[in-house]
Amino acid sequence: MKKRQMVIKQRSRNSDTSPSWTTTTSSAISNVRYVECQKNHAANIGGYAVDGCREFMASGDEGTVEALRCAACGCHRNFHRKEVDTEVVCEYSPPNE
Repeated sequence: MKKRQMVIKQRSRNSDTSPSWTTTTSSAISNVRYVECQKNHAANIGGYAVDGCREFMASGDEGTVEALRCAACGCHRNFHRKEVDTEVVCEYSPPNE
C-alpha cells in the first residue's frame, strides 16, 4: 500500500496588511490486487486457453524472487490482471481571519 501526501499553502491577499494562509492537504491511498491469470497457454499452437487461476498468491515472502510467482498456477505476477483501488482524501482549512 502506498500513501502519498501533498500539502499546498497558498497566500491570499486581503485589503489589510496581515497575510492569511489557506491550507489544503490531500492524500491518496492505492491498494493493488492481482486477480485472474490471463496467460495464454495455447499460444504456441495458435489457440487460446487459460488455466482458470482466479487470484494471484505469492509463492514466497515479499522482497524475494519467489514473491513474483503465483503459488496456484506458477505464472509470473505480470500475467495476472492488475486492479488498483485508489482513495483520495482532501482536507481544506479556510484562511485565518
